[in-house]
Amino acid sequence: MIPLFVIAVILVVGLLLRGSISSLKRRRLLEDLPTSKTAGVFIGFVELKGTAESESPLVSFLAEKRCVWYSWDVQEHWSRTVTETHTGKDGKTHTRTRTESGWTTVASGGDRGLFYLQDDLGAVRINPHKAEIHAQNVFSRTCSEHDPLYYGKGPASGIMNSTGSRSFTEQAILLHQPLYIVGQSRERSDCVAAEIAYDRSAPIFMISVSTEESHRNWGLWKFWLLGLLAVLIPSVAGIAMVRHESDPLTVTGVPAALGGTVLLLWGIGWFWMVYNSLTGLKNRVKMATANMDVEFKRRFDLIPQILGVVEGMQKQEREVQETVARLRHQSGIKAVPNTGASVVQGCANRLAVLAESYPELKSNELFMALHRNLTETEQRIALARHYYNDVIETYNNRRERFPENLIVSVAGMPPIPLFLAEDFERAPVDVQFAE
Repeated sequence: MIPLFVIAVILVVGLLLRGSISSLKRRRLLEDLPTSKTAGVFIGFVELKGTAESESPLVSFLAEKRCVWYSWDVQEHWSRTVTETHTGKDGKTHTRTRTESGWTTVASGGDRGLFYLQDDLGAVRINPHKAEIHAQNVFSRTCSEHDPLYYGKGPASGIMNSTGSRSFTEQAILLHQPLYIVGQSRERSDCVAAEIAYDRSAPIFMISVSTEESHRNWGLWKFWLLGLLAVLIPSVAGIAMVRHESDPLTVTGVPAALGGTVLLLWGIGWFWMVYNSLTGLKNRVKMATANMDVEFKRRFDLIPQILGVVEGMQKQEREVQETVARLRHQSGIKAVPNTGASVVQGCANRLAVLAESYPELKSNELFMALHRNLTETEQRIALARHYYNDVIETYNNRRERFPENLIVSVAGMPPIPLFLAEDFERAPVDVQFAE
């Protein structure tokens, strides 16, 4: 039968190895994911940076600051004396007294709402429900019963064995605060636009006030720390198991074998994680190519239609203006004999009908709309190309970096060339107005 000590060591080592590999996997995911602009957010897994904005900001409970998300907590300190009675080896009863103390949460709360992440090109809506929040500490204070805060923001009743001390803490995402967001983009239900929200298939949904670099660095430190602990624990356990042995080979061999086995498992986990990461990068390249094709198709279909509407409106306005000018000219001609004022009256009636039928003849608004669509379309294509280039650069760099290039050679992952637009739908739309 396997001793409980050995089972506990195996479980702890397994959890440490899993945490180590997961930390590095998360770090590589953040490192491999290009930062998108809000105007170029595509449906899928994205990374964004900007500021938190809201049409209806919240007000935090403790700090009373304008924010888009907050969470607060009130803890009360307690202390009690515990008397324990036990029977010793001599058969006599012994009494021991000790003091216990701690903190108990007596109140908590918070609020969240839909908000927007804004950058230099626009804004995208964020739904923070079920997100992994890394917020800022905006309030932290410990006070006694004599402080107005004690009952002003805390509950009116206390807990048993209370020492009359409460701790108030609050975290928040403040309005206009820089944010780093990683999550799944989807289409909004109320309009044709994207939003970032929880998706169970997405590996991460994180909203953080910390920088991308800090999260990546922490992931690397966690990978090494947990991994080295996983190797060290079985080695120490092996030393404890053979501490009474006299054979030097056994004394050194058992701990080394245990530590080496865990080190081998750690290496296998690293290989598996790196291979999957490279595969994910390769698939992200395909997604980036498809996103560019979507934008090229959008330009091919949209611009000619808008151009046709503008040309039709321009032609209609020109015909109406020519007709109005001709009627005005006719209305200025004197009445011919035997006709009286019937010609002038008839022209005036026709002119009034035209004025009622065409109250506004402003094709320049359509020209401005066409210009905006042309600019927006080309900007979206440029963002899609930029995203694609970022993914390609990361993938090719991974391929050439040691020791990942060894995995690439074994897995047979060739370099991916830059995308070249050759299909006729990817050509720029030639805008030529009729004379």
